[in-house]
Amino acid sequence: VDGSDPVIEGIARGLTELPAPDRLVVREEDSPVFEVRTYYNPERRSAVQIVPGLIGVILNLTMVLFTAIAIVRERERGNLELLITTPVATPELMLAKIAPYVLIGLIQVTIILAAGVWLFDVPVRGSLIDLYLASLLFIAAALSLGLLISTLAQTQFQAMQLTVFTFLPSILLSGFMFPFAGMPRVAQWIAEILPLTHFVRLVRGILLRGAGLPELMTPVYALAGFFAVTVTLAILRFRKRLD
Repeated sequence: VDGSDPVIEGIARGLTELPAPDRLVVREEDSPVFEVRTYYNPERRSAVQIVPGLIGVILNLTMVLFTAIAIVRERERGNLELLITTPVATPELMLAKIAPYVLIGLIQVTIILAAGVWLFDVPVRGSLIDLYLASLLFIAAALSLGLLISTLAQTQFQAMQLTVFTFLPSILLSGFMFPFAGMPRVAQWIAEILPLTHFVRLVRGILLRGAGLPELMTPVYALAGFFAVTVTLAILRFRKRLD
């Protein structure tokens, strides 16, 4: 049983512990023994489940919030208008604003991963290169969402509100706190839109199962598609506000 998925592991183990009176069971001498073997998390430690997802949760909050507030603050101070007067294209301007946060995000990944390994003995079965590539893609997706929020918010307070509005569904529906398979169908459809859902699958697959990115291309494509859509919308709305 895949121990990285708590739902499947719990159901399988529950079946073995299900009480059944002798009178309801037809026993045969040569009947096969039902045995559950839990892979990837045989000790069923909660830290193994939480720490990989925690990387995505912290990145999701900080990257979106930092970017949204930074852009809105620059606009409130009038600095953004000064930059616009320079011969710099809109995509280049937005890229320059979010570039420092990419490094901050990668540092956060390193700190959380190191704490998880040293303090909670979280296994790292996959490639660290794959992990950082997946993190880089997720950081780009989160930053693009922050850019889009900055084009919608008029003040820093509104930027914070919109960030929280997107953050709470991400925590509840991504599979970090509650099992994805146990959610209603509508909730699963919404979760598939959220980038954190796909990053949780990526990071758990890499760290716990030892999978490589070629085996996890579905969430990779989903994150890339989310980034492409949100950054395009952000650029279009930014240009519209300039006009």
